[in-house]
Amino acid sequence: MATATSKATPQPIKKAVSPKSVSTRQNAPLFGKENYRWMLIGIVIMALGLFLMAGGKSKDPNVFDPKEVYSFTRITIAPILILGGLALEIFAIFRKDKGNSAEVKNG
Repeated sequence: MATATSKATPQPIKKAVSPKSVSTRQNAPLFGKENYRWMLIGIVIMALGLFLMAGGKSKDPNVFDPKEVYSFTRITIAPILILGGLALEIFAIFRKDKGNSAEVKNG
């Protein structure tokens, strides 16, 4: 006669989480003050690039002046500033705030 043996699957161990640590984690800001400062600098640099890329008003709309449209500032400097601002935004998002990381370790 064969007996059926049942294997019990191990249950994962649940960590006890204190309500205090949960509430401090929920109220913690996503970014620190320094991160927001870098983000603001990145936005200003991108806005400057867009301002430099904007078209100027021609004196005569019937005359095409390639020096105004294809100027070094509009074709080279402005896109570099915009890409630099975007790179700075990425840096600001991924940068760890020193005060915030110590708070998470202690919490």
